[in-house]
Amino acid sequence: MDGASGPLLKTEIPGPASRGWIDRLALRECPAITSRRARRAAALGVADDDPIVWDEALGANVQDVDGNVFVDLTAGFGVASVGHRNPAVVAAAQAQLSRLPHAMGDAFPDPQRVRLLEALAERTGLDHGILGSSGSDAVEAALKTARLASGRDGVLAFEGGYHGLSYGALAASHYKHHDFRTPFLGQLGDHVRWAPFGGEIPALDGVGAVLVEPIQGRGGVRSPPAGWLQKLRAACDQAGAALIFDEIYTGFGRTGVMFAHQREGVRPDLLCVGKSLAGGFPISACMGSRAVMEAWGASKGEALHTQTFLGNPVGAAMALAALKFIDDERLVERSATLGAWLKDRLSALGRVRGEGLMLGLEAPDPLGLSRALLQRGFILLPAGLRGEVLAFTPPLVITEGQLDGVVTQLQALLGRS
Repeated sequence: MDGASGPLLKTEIPGPASRGWIDRLALRECPAITSRRARRAAALGVADDDPIVWDEALGANVQDVDGNVFVDLTAGFGVASVGHRNPAVVAAAQAQLSRLPHAMGDAFPDPQRVRLLEALAERTGLDHGILGSSGSDAVEAALKTARLASGRDGVLAFEGGYHGLSYGALAASHYKHHDFRTPFLGQLGDHVRWAPFGGEIPALDGVGAVLVEPIQGRGGVRSPPAGWLQKLRAACDQAGAALIFDEIYTGFGRTGVMFAHQREGVRPDLLCVGKSLAGGFPISACMGSRAVMEAWGASKGEALHTQTFLGNPVGAAMALAALKFIDDERLVERSATLGAWLKDRLSALGRVRGEGLMLGLEAPDPLGLSRALLQRGFILLPAGLRGEVLAFTPPLVITEGQLDGVVTQLQALLGRS
């Protein structure tokens, strides 16, 4: 496996070793976490589609515990933009681990944390940041900052939006709200309003934060009409509300520009980033303008918002290496060029949504297609409120040959070869 190869399948999918690990996992993990269908499939007399168990990954390739090699078109939920096990990122992690694995959050920082905040400020044009461990952390830091800056509790979010499943982020997430939100409604509050994504912008009376993905990811790779983000900016300015762009999925070149909102030249008050930031380490950031961040006031010796692993040195070192790799290898430009090529190829198979290497193919039964493609050595997932698109968010280092392989398989499955 060199990271740029096509599939190499040695067993049935899933193989016996994967089945064994899933059986062990089922004995210890909460049943709501990993989808396990073997017993149900046996009872219903249908195909067994337990997940494969990953063992190793490099570039755009994943190898499972049975030795089967797959091409990953998900980048591990968009995380591996610089490629799985990127050598530069791994080297940075190893060097930092040998020196300082952990500092002390808000009490005692280390130089890597300082360097990372400087690098993020340079790339985003936003002066200050709050580091976290997950996308939800970044969203919740943004919502808190907006509340302090505006003095208002209300949040406007958008239908189909997904911002995470921790309580603060879940309150503002609309994606499959009946499934994710309904069991917890009594603990989520009533401060969030909803509006159609890309539609008419309602009055912002009482709203202190407007939270939006410039391109919805999990919600179906949906883009708003041209000019809509500019209208959102104007509405926030008029109402004195903070505009928050959730670019956890779309950031760092995923859509063919460094950040998706840059296509319209719109500047947010707060920007949430994560996923691909550190090439595999759980780290995120909420970046904000000086004006909104100063609403927190100065530290009084015990931070009003922090966590044990804030600015972890290993994660910060990996993020710096990943950002340098994106720059050195011109991955933003590569995403734009390769994404345009892929979009053209996929357009012969159906309507295509998205930009760069964040694309969604509207096709019959995307879930069934994803399962059939896994049997052929390609990892993809459906997306959308009804699972209506097959999503393509591969590592930005994926080769044209690897992409051509999945297109060829799709042509065969859809009868277009």
